[in-house]
Amino acid sequence: MKRDIILAGVGGQGILSIATVIGDAALNEGLYLKQAEVHGMSQRGGDVQSNLRLSSEPIYSDLIPKGGADLIISLEPMEALRYLPYLKEDGWIVTSSKPFVNIPNYPEIENVLAHVKAIKNHVLIDVDALAKEAGAPAQAANMVLLGAAIPMLGIDHDKIVEGVKRIFARKGEAIVAANLAAIEAGYSASKL
Repeated sequence: MKRDIILAGVGGQGILSIATVIGDAALNEGLYLKQAEVHGMSQRGGDVQSNLRLSSEPIYSDLIPKGGADLIISLEPMEALRYLPYLKEDGWIVTSSKPFVNIPNYPEIENVLAHVKAIKNHVLIDVDALAKEAGAPAQAANMVLLGAAIPMLGIDHDKIVEGVKRIFARKGEAIVAANLAAIEAGYSASKL
């Protein structure tokens, strides 16, 4: 098993929390893991990107080469498109359909979404609406996105659920329950 994943979004959206849950689940499945983070000084609104490499064999580099990513998981659709040169020909994009407009010249969202839809393997969902429908706070939108990506991760669904429980346990049962509801909402919405 080998998965090269690019996580993308903007500061404050919870990209690094997604990486933490996937990493925890991967380690508990006995996989090797390498992660490299490139982020906008942790500032809200700055671009955030992380390379996450998982494998049943040792991994020697933490960076994903162009054309090498199996999956792009992005909380912001334009940020997903930024990393298209890294996506394999048969790779997947899992992204939110709602933009985070943090620049004055943000492209027309219809054009951005049309580009995402042109990718053969894509899941495009409104993570904010799904979090709300699941009764989870807006901050759990990242877990909706993670839930939608589970079928492409190569990690057992139950391992992701266990990871969410471990990672969020210190925040209390209500936070764990909200994040689990968000995971399931995204998992159901991916329809794979």
